[in-house]
Amino acid sequence: MTDISELIEWFRLYPFVRYALIAGVLIALCSSLIGVTLVLKRFSFIGDGLSHVAFGAMAIAATMQAMVKGSLSFLEPFAEFVNKNNMVIILPITVVAAIILLAGSKNRKIKGDAAIAMISVGSLAFGYIIMNVFSTSSNVSGDVCSTLFGSTSILTLSKLDVWLCVILSVVVITVFIIFYNKIFAVTFDENFARATGTNASAYNFLIAVIIAVIIVLAMNLVGSLLISALVIFPALSAMRVFKNFKAVVICSAVFSVTIAAVGIIASIRIGTPVGSTIVAFDVVGFFVFWLIGVLGVKKA
Repeated sequence: MTDISELIEWFRLYPFVRYALIAGVLIALCSSLIGVTLVLKRFSFIGDGLSHVAFGAMAIAATMQAMVKGSLSFLEPFAEFVNKNNMVIILPITVVAAIILLAGSKNRKIKGDAAIAMISVGSLAFGYIIMNVFSTSSNVSGDVCSTLFGSTSILTLSKLDVWLCVILSVVVITVFIIFYNKIFAVTFDENFARATGTNASAYNFLIAVIIAVIIVLAMNLVGSLLISALVIFPALSAMRVFKNFKAVVICSAVFSVTIAAVGIIASIRIGTPVGSTIVAFDVVGFFVFWLIGVLGVKKA
């Protein structure tokens, strides 16, 4: 009882706790919804690839001010705006990469996992080079570690960051609900969906944009290297117990939101990195659901 009272007091007294829980729960919810589709379409690893693209874009945004100093000083106001609002750079680049990887996957000679691996490793390498060559910080290694693992960024969100997260999350959830039937059709049998008149390419494009938005939002929660966990673990855990698409989506959402909230509270309580703590709980939760499935609990 004391612990619950203490948590309520934290929530009341410390804005960063409120901001972290609100953003974390919304990001986890969005990730779980689209995660089921990505797992079923065999694109589970796309979250990892796009997170590295976002890392490269973040490196560009973070170093833009250093790049325009001197001979390009007339661009400094724009560079300062980008540094304060780096999503202006990160989101469009990540969206384009998502479209190339997901929406265009059927028409390329380099398929699925190979394309993801190439873009993932290349973006990570170029991002790290840019951060070193055009460094604007005395602690590049610390900045890189924070970006990759999301050390404490979720605990330093501003009110503007939270509102942006809320708005984008509401848009993602609304789009998913409105186009649920079409996303379901494209997920399970894209060829049949095309035969029935569904514009599968348009819905693949929509899925690509949604996952790109989620990846950019999730970087503040768990960092670039751990984003795939938010996408994969809730969906895979729900699939251990349920086989109906709607049941899997609902279970995945509940699982993800619960794990995110527990992980954030636990990390604040015991002083561990937020992202890693959430992923650790995701792993434990997966094994619990796997055990439930092995024991033969009836699936819906």
